[in-house]
Amino acid sequence: MADTLRRLISNETCRILQDKLESWYKEYHINSCDQNLNRCCEIMELNAMIQGQLFTILNQTTREGGHYAGVETIKSRLLPWLGTCFSSPSLGRSFETSSSHFQESIEKERQLRELANTQNHEIQLLEKELNATRLQLSLVQQDLAEAQLALEDTKTKSATTLLAAEDEIVQLKADLKASQAKEDCALRSLGQLNDYEQQVQILKDEIAILGAQKSVLQSRLARSRSPSPRPVRSRSPSPLPMRSFSPGRARLTNASRHARLVERFSDIYAQERLDVQTLLRSYVDDLEMVQRIIYVAAVESFHAAKMAFRQFKMRVRKTLSLSYSGPESLEDMVMDYIVRQEDLYDVQSSVNEVIRAMNINPKISFPPEVDFIMISGLIRELCRIAFSMQTLDPPLDISFGTDGELFSDYKYRRSFDSEFTAPLVVYHVWPALMEDDSVIVKGEVVTRRGALWSHRSRSRSRSRSHSRGRSRSGSPLSHSAGHSRHLPSRSRSPSPLRNGSPSILSYTI
Repeated sequence: MADTLRRLISNETCRILQDKLESWYKEYHINSCDQNLNRCCEIMELNAMIQGQLFTILNQTTREGGHYAGVETIKSRLLPWLGTCFSSPSLGRSFETSSSHFQESIEKERQLRELANTQNHEIQLLEKELNATRLQLSLVQQDLAEAQLALEDTKTKSATTLLAAEDEIVQLKADLKASQAKEDCALRSLGQLNDYEQQVQILKDEIAILGAQKSVLQSRLARSRSPSPRPVRSRSPSPLPMRSFSPGRARLTNASRHARLVERFSDIYAQERLDVQTLLRSYVDDLEMVQRIIYVAAVESFHAAKMAFRQFKMRVRKTLSLSYSGPESLEDMVMDYIVRQEDLYDVQSSVNEVIRAMNINPKISFPPEVDFIMISGLIRELCRIAFSMQTLDPPLDISFGTDGELFSDYKYRRSFDSEFTAPLVVYHVWPALMEDDSVIVKGEVVTRRGALWSHRSRSRSRSRSHSRGRSRSGSPLSHSAGHSRHLPSRSRSPSPLRNGSPSILSYTI
């Protein structure tokens, strides 16, 4: 009996039966019907072998118990079981139940396999995304490392550039101090040169007057020696130096001189004015004050040039009247002489008068450490063209303008920073050029709302600051005293009074 059990265990028939059952269960849906039947027959054969061995063990066990041993057990358990398996009507139902359970198990197993496959697929996708993310992270880290290197390089270059810039600033400061020293020396030399030029111009003027007197004396001597008493003989070649001038030269060249002077006035507005504005902005931060200074310089230059023209014309008329004879008018002779001898105009005296007038003007202010002489180049050019414009027929002049006046599109254009809907003029940037009542070149103004109120408040503040005094070539009181001596004889186009009131001074040449 024991040997039989040992052989049953060592034969591993039960284990082989279990393996075949599991293998058949896994491949049941893959196999064909014949394959499944063969598997089932194999399993039944193995089961029959195991049952045969079990029945052998049962028989031997019964024999070992004796003739009547195990009868009760066989009756109570083996026989009923055999009857149930082979003759019981519920055998079909139990088989069907086992088949249904078996199908359910197969279906659940299939669902588990599908779920496992789905999860494996999702895990693979997540792993791919994780790998892509890791790759992106590595790229970002690489970019970050490169950016850090670039930042360090930029810091190094910036530090080097900063050191070089500091050295350059130190060098520029030293150059600026040297340039300022040279400029001061040049200004002193320029002042001396202006004095020399003024003296030379005075001497030239005196020489011209003496030459005119000499010509008068020569003409008198020639008339006294001439056999003909009639002055009509003067139409023949005359020994008078003044006869060498072609009569009517001023009228013949009036159109060309008119066009040239108008073009020069426009060039000064477009070029020299902007250069001076840039220069003044380095000393005065207020753009309005800079533009006011330039406008006042233009107005005062025209006024000084017209005063000088009137005095020069009076001297020439007085000199030529002593020797005047002939059909042409004395006025034409005077204008011809002035047109030819414009270089005798003492422009430096007019420049000095303009600077004196600007120093006592309450509408403008300037740092005390600098002087208006720095814009003497612009003043000189304005005085020259203003003097030449007085020789035209009719003469050209600048328009009258006051702060707070009504804007006229006929005379002015608005500046870029104006309020284009404002009707009043805050201040003037450049005067308009007029020929009688016609505008030749438009001026430029700034218009804003509330111009009168802002103008009055600024005028009061500037008047108070100006009354405290500004040290230039002399005290404001001395300038005012010297300036008052010229007020009765002023000849200027309509312009505002010094105190900023809208009254009009009308002078004629």
